[in-house]
Amino acid sequence: MMPVRRLCLVLGDQLSFDLASLAELDPARDAVLMVEVMEEATHVPHHPQKIALIFSAMRHFAQALQERGIIVQYVTLDDALNTGSVPTELQRWHASLQAEEVHVTECGDWRLEHSVRACGLPLVWHSDTRFLCSREAFAQWASGKVQLRMEFFYREMRRKQRLLLNSDGTPVGGAWNFDAENRKALPKKVSAPYPARFAPDAITRDVLELVGERFSGHYGSLDNFDYPVTHADAQALWQYFLDYGLAAFGDYQDAMAIDEPFLFHARISAALNIGLLDLRQLCSDVESAYWSGGVALNAAEGFIRQLIGWREYVRGVYWLKMPDYADGNAFGNTRALPEFYWTGQTKMNCMSQAIGQSLEHAYAHHIQRLMVT
Repeated sequence: MMPVRRLCLVLGDQLSFDLASLAELDPARDAVLMVEVMEEATHVPHHPQKIALIFSAMRHFAQALQERGIIVQYVTLDDALNTGSVPTELQRWHASLQAEEVHVTECGDWRLEHSVRACGLPLVWHSDTRFLCSREAFAQWASGKVQLRMEFFYREMRRKQRLLLNSDGTPVGGAWNFDAENRKALPKKVSAPYPARFAPDAITRDVLELVGERFSGHYGSLDNFDYPVTHADAQALWQYFLDYGLAAFGDYQDAMAIDEPFLFHARISAALNIGLLDLRQLCSDVESAYWSGGVALNAAEGFIRQLIGWREYVRGVYWLKMPDYADGNAFGNTRALPEFYWTGQTKMNCMSQAIGQSLEHAYAHHIQRLMVT
């Protein structure tokens, strides 16, 4: 192989064409490295659908990069030479390609970033600009505060991004937060839209077979896999939500109903978190839907609050407090969770529904996660 100038590592949650470490990529002199490794798939017992989603989306993204003329070194999970971890694969390919530089965008996981930083290679790190608030900016916001209130962080984010503001900088509607208008129970006469589904293609079918063989001991079923694994399908899922879900999301985002795992939720978290959707575009689309009269303020504000409030805030707290945060136990719990947390087999219907749906779909909306399980 010819030596390369720059080797760019792209992780499974970094499948964005505008990833910071890809910004100055020269197809004639540089290469991208993508790896499916057992360490990332097993450091916690991930739902098999999550593993399948990431591996399939990675393979599709690698193909898209190659179609743009970019050299991609792709290591599948079953490659005989696969060393099993991101750092060791990075070392192997750095030596093989004689790369002058190794470029990495900040990881989404402290454990992984710590191991990559310790791999002994001279790395060029890039901030993950797909988020609106950098780690440094959040730390600066948090400095000196006795309490880190999400509400105050959210207001500052709204001001900085100029979202749902009047010309004088005050919030549209006279309030920053319409959470009290997001808690209606679902009336019997109201039906949720049929969920958008994406049939597995040949690449995904291969991945599903691989995951079924290698991770059969993990809790959760692969049978109903229908996640979007390309940018185009993720965008189609987003547009479906804008057309059929957003308007009612404002009233019923906190609702639950028997045998209704999705209701009016967008189901875009997975696509957004692995890089198939752009946060700024999502915010712009929702705000435009409000200004055009397509949705009420409680829907637009409620959704934007999840994106630039909770999502950015939780990420900020995580990086501010790790690694000690992982061992926190504020309530002093010592007992293991009951077995039904992994099977859904319990007479408590709310628990059975929430856990059962998670096992079946690898999905639970925020109320199921926060208020039930």
